[in-house]
Amino acid sequence: MREIRIRATDGAFRVIYVAKFAEAVFVLHCFQKKSRKTAREDVDLATRRYKELLKELKS
Repeated sequence: MREIRIRATDGAFRVIYVAKFAEAVFVLHCFQKKSRKTAREDVDLATRRYKELLKELKS
């Protein structure tokens, strides 16, 4: 997984994505940052979605 960090006048945003598959870039989660550290829930959600994606691509 990779992360794009965006800083704008209305706050900071993150996009967590995976681009290791030939058919597409999959965005796993995007959110507005409200603290310095990325919340564990956001990381867990992206990880869960990545695991689900792997299962789906194998079928």
